[in-house]
Amino acid sequence: MTALAPSLARPRQAASRVLVDALLVVAGSLLIAGLAQVSILLPFTPVPITGQTLGVLLVGASFGLARAGLAIALYLVEGAIGLPFFAEGRSGLDVLGLASASGGYLWGFLAAGLLCGWLAERGWDRSVRSSISLMLLGSVVIYLFGIPWLMQSDVYAGFLGHSPSLEEALQGGLYPFVIGDLLKLAIAAGILPAAWKLTGRDRPEE
Repeated sequence: MTALAPSLARPRQAASRVLVDALLVVAGSLLIAGLAQVSILLPFTPVPITGQTLGVLLVGASFGLARAGLAIALYLVEGAIGLPFFAEGRSGLDVLGLASASGGYLWGFLAAGLLCGWLAERGWDRSVRSSISLMLLGSVVIYLFGIPWLMQSDVYAGFLGHSPSLEEALQGGLYPFVIGDLLKLAIAAGILPAAWKLTGRDRPEE
């Protein structure tokens, strides 16, 4: 069983397959980078609302485990080395560091993409119901990284004027994003089964 993107174009020659996979990885990283620039700042938290989560979920579920992991890892590397690919055009290793308010979410993207890719390779992306479960699990993983990270973030502590409690971390790093994340989850969960139906291969292989 395979994920959507590699099933659409798998050349017979090994060199061509490597080239296609490399193009997918680069394209996936650029998609996430582009959606990261769709950013809304909120007055009560240093964590912005962005389109990154949608990109991560789509890349994870459509690329499969290995390609999704490589694409999201490449995105993190691109931002870390100075390309303005993180939200608000930010870049640098410090954005991924422990002091950062967004670092946990960024590392959570990698874990979520791997999980979504693994589940997609097992057919979870081929019906709306299972796609929603896949996307929901991916979103939960992102917050499992993001909220504890935010609690110990120097940036968030400076923003509040004191070390944040769990409730304050939830107020600044979860509650404001739930509605938007549910919308992104629904979009991503609807795209994949529809794309599989268009290919005529929406049923998992036996």
